[in-house]
Amino acid sequence: MARKDVQRQLREQFIEENGIICLDNVSKAYSTGSPALNNVSLTIKPGEFVFIVGNSGSGKSTLIKLLLRELTASSGSVYVMGHDLSKIPRRKIPQFRRNLGVVFQDFRLLKDRNVFENVAFAQRVIQVPAKEIQRNVPAILSTVGLAGKYKSKPRQLSGGEQQRVALARALVNKPSILLADEPTGNLDPTNTWEIMNLLEEINANGTTVLVVTHNSEVVNAMQKRVITLKKGVIVSDEEEGGYIDED
Repeated sequence: MARKDVQRQLREQFIEENGIICLDNVSKAYSTGSPALNNVSLTIKPGEFVFIVGNSGSGKSTLIKLLLRELTASSGSVYVMGHDLSKIPRRKIPQFRRNLGVVFQDFRLLKDRNVFENVAFAQRVIQVPAKEIQRNVPAILSTVGLAGKYKSKPRQLSGGEQQRVALARALVNKPSILLADEPTGNLDPTNTWEIMNLLEEINANGTTVLVVTHNSEVVNAMQKRVITLKKGVIVSDEEEGGYIDED
């Protein structure tokens, strides 16, 4: 058996036993010395939908950056898709991130390119052949309800439509995990629920979804797993949980 096949089997076995995301006693301290995360341990199984909540400064953003390998832990171990992130060489980080879809509050679209090109960009980065891009992009735009908007520029779209483009771009490479950092922070209630319903559909199709949010109404209504952070520590982890106000 080839070495790559052995490594893949070992990762699959690790995921089955330990989760697609696993933090083992993880701490992260910045130069000030104060910990952003303090001995955090958690496991997220493949196919879960999880909310991460907590006040500003609770460690939510640090957690996302650790999962993306933008930061490394000061101590403890972070595993994503069976990879020990402390052992991934810098040159292989882009390859690792291909299996992660990421959506941010501010959309981060390319303003000078139309909807099709914004989504296709994610495919071109990983050198998907042009013929496949021509198939994949319309398919994912249809999934997020934007089949008729492929020629539009971001400035011609509503906030909700721009977030749908960002979502399509995050999903076009069929990631195993979708990380959504305040994905409805700039949206009105109607568009908020449209995006959350889309995330739920994506999760139902097998993608593991992790959502960082301050939106207590959404968290309380959806009754998913809720992990609450306070000052870098997990203070609650509940199935079908609700938003805990720590003020």
